[in-house]
Amino acid sequence: MKWKEYILVGFIAVMGLSSCGKFEKFRKSANLPTKYKAAMDYYKKKDYDKAGILFDEIMPLMKGDSTQEIATFYQAYCDFQLGNYTVANSHFKKFAEVFSRSEYAEEAIYMSAYSLYKDSPNFNLDQTGTLSAINEIQSYLNNYPETKFRDECTNIIRELRKKLERKAYEKAKLYHKTSSFNIASLKSSVIEITNFQRDFPDSDFNEEMAYMKVLAQYDLAKSTIENKQKERYSEASKFYLDLIDKYPQSAYLKDAERMYDQSNKEVDRIAKLEAEYKAMVEKEKSNTSKVATGPQ
Repeated sequence: MKWKEYILVGFIAVMGLSSCGKFEKFRKSANLPTKYKAAMDYYKKKDYDKAGILFDEIMPLMKGDSTQEIATFYQAYCDFQLGNYTVANSHFKKFAEVFSRSEYAEEAIYMSAYSLYKDSPNFNLDQTGTLSAINEIQSYLNNYPETKFRDECTNIIRELRKKLERKAYEKAKLYHKTSSFNIASLKSSVIEITNFQRDFPDSDFNEEMAYMKVLAQYDLAKSTIENKQKERYSEASKFYLDLIDKYPQSAYLKDAERMYDQSNKEVDRIAKLEAEYKAMVEKEKSNTSKVATGPQ
């Protein structure tokens, strides 16, 4: 059986060399129509690498040519199919600008935005690309409200916003994980959670975020200097009331209630000390006044 395998391998190798030979002939050809047809044939066969190379070579020679529009359009699709999404975005965008009246102009604008979506990074990386994709897709929807891609665009925006949501969620948690007694981190944690609640009001993470806000504020109050503790413990109590208002059956209720009770005790304790200090100051003022005026 081995000789049959050798023959098969040899046949495939010969065919591959023959194919490469044809491709090199097309590349060296000075005949523009022949090269254009070859590029289109390779594209139809889904050989996007060879098609893309030929399109790249003939594009500078096709200015004003009647086939330039189609060649430019398929050149962009070759980049997209090869996963070169940044380049594809640029090429589709350029096509829409140069051939704004083309029947393919709307599709090119959509594919420009779709290329950014495909290039969007994982949630744990910088999300600038994700924001750009959302903006382009939303812009496309605004300009083509009746597009056949409407449902797909809506789903894509939802998916991209989920990335932003996850990024914001992990960022808020990270500040507290960094150090539960680092004042700067705890302040940042409260700020990031507040931002998260504002930006993603319907998130499934919001119950946990509401609890984390109580915890971060409570830890901040414990770690801070005494003359700021009363205000910060009061804030922790307020965040607890926000939690039980929205999630009365929260799984975090028991621990949150412990922090609420302790925060109220600390507020009462500090208020009592403040009252005692104020009374002592008033008493000293009164005694000083009597000494200054002397016996009547």
